[in-house]
Amino acid sequence: MSNQDPWWSQAVIYQIYPRSFFDSNGDGEGDLAGISLKIEYLKSLGIDAIWLSPFYQSPNKDGGYDVSDPRMVDPRFGSLADFGRLVEICHQNSLRVIVDLVPNHFSSEHRWFQEAIASKAGSPERQRFHFRDPNSDGSPPNNWISLFGGSTWSKSPDGQFYLHLFDQSQPDLNWDNPEVSADFEETLRFWLDQGVDGFRIDVAHGLVKEEIERDHYAPELLSDALRLDIEMEPARRSEILATVPFFNRPGVHEIYRKWRRIFDSYDRDVVSVAEIWVHPPEEAALYVRPDELHQVFNFDLLTTPFEAKALFESITGAFSILEPVGALPTWALSNHDSPRVATRLGVLQSQALAIFLLALPGSFYLYNGQELSLPDGDVLDSDRQDPVYFRTHGVQKGRDGARVPLPWSADEVNCGFSSARPWLPIAESWRKLSVESQEKNSGSSLHLFRRALSARPQLVESGSSITWIENKGEKILAFIRGDFLVLLNTSAEVQEFISEGSIFMASDQETFADGSTISLPPLSACWVARSK
Repeated sequence: MSNQDPWWSQAVIYQIYPRSFFDSNGDGEGDLAGISLKIEYLKSLGIDAIWLSPFYQSPNKDGGYDVSDPRMVDPRFGSLADFGRLVEICHQNSLRVIVDLVPNHFSSEHRWFQEAIASKAGSPERQRFHFRDPNSDGSPPNNWISLFGGSTWSKSPDGQFYLHLFDQSQPDLNWDNPEVSADFEETLRFWLDQGVDGFRIDVAHGLVKEEIERDHYAPELLSDALRLDIEMEPARRSEILATVPFFNRPGVHEIYRKWRRIFDSYDRDVVSVAEIWVHPPEEAALYVRPDELHQVFNFDLLTTPFEAKALFESITGAFSILEPVGALPTWALSNHDSPRVATRLGVLQSQALAIFLLALPGSFYLYNGQELSLPDGDVLDSDRQDPVYFRTHGVQKGRDGARVPLPWSADEVNCGFSSARPWLPIAESWRKLSVESQEKNSGSSLHLFRRALSARPQLVESGSSITWIENKGEKILAFIRGDFLVLLNTSAEVQEFISEGSIFMASDQETFADGSTISLPPLSACWVARSK
């Protein structure tokens, strides 16, 4: 990475789901002060920044993504002073801070929506949202299905319906209304003035709606296709996503051009990363044109099987999509909305793929607990809190499994997360996966990630270009980046690769180089320092 490149271009960014990270005050929920208390742990990982999922004032019906005041810290997480202290301590330890922004919708408890419900049809208060009269038979304005299940329309007390692409407690904002734009620009400046270094933008492709009275021919199928936690054949998913009527409208780009001018007005590199799900995928590049946002999430790898051909197509596709606008991809294998990669692919596979991706140009997003190779937590139906579970009447289990609190201790109550009952239960079996347990084991997942993140700067210094090595088989992926050869064995057998060099980094300690051949254990990856 050159001195001219912005800090985020090849950074490792650690996503923290605050409610599940560490509880400092014994109420069973993680908080901002808890993150500050774990600053030494965060620093020890070798990351460049943290990204905080929402900590704003919220009734918490959708894990904080139902925001009732975007410029207020929810008391469950602490205070604005706690946030300021966290930013300060992160900056003192050379960590940047990215915060979530939720511009598609507000909570139904937001002051604006309460005013809208109390006002008449057609009032200025209702123009901030999408209110519509029912059809002549009393039915909702169209047949769209919420991404959380059920109709996207809910009836207000006077009979009008309001639009919500997610839960009924999350009314969608009307971005054609200048008041909405002005309010979010105020929010951007508020948090930038608090010292944040960037924003992750939730549902960035969904702000502008068109033809919202028109029915869709397969609304339930479309809703499923838009969900990362629902399995679907890639070709079928692609086919149905081509028909989505409420995402990726051209009008979103003018919003982000305005935001970019705000970001650029500050005297530091402010990053903006868009959560988008667009079809065709090539349109993702539109969001990172030079006058818009900086990064887009690459979601393909959250559903790609652990097969060399599929991974190659996903990775090369990410590069080719963004190449026309000069942007680098982002790499992520887990987040708060998708199954943990250790569960989806397997522990060895998830570790190998992470090591392989960390060697690629671009930034890497690491979800809290991924460094421990945590699986999805086992959550009883009686403990579930995700609105997806309730809106689908239990047909879909939701995302709670990926949000179970982190285990810190092998011996303390609740694995050291909290002195009180955690908001989601932590399995006793996770004690052996705790930070404390893995600290003591040099061969643990935690130490693997630390070694990789410590070694990664040497690959970054090798430049941003890679050369793929053609492999006649379909079991190994291989590329060269500067002075390094990077290999991934996706098969269940040992594979040999003819190359000089020594092992610089490996996901499996049995990886071996004899000077002319690299021996790759099953389901493993390595970086080879090539002979000069």
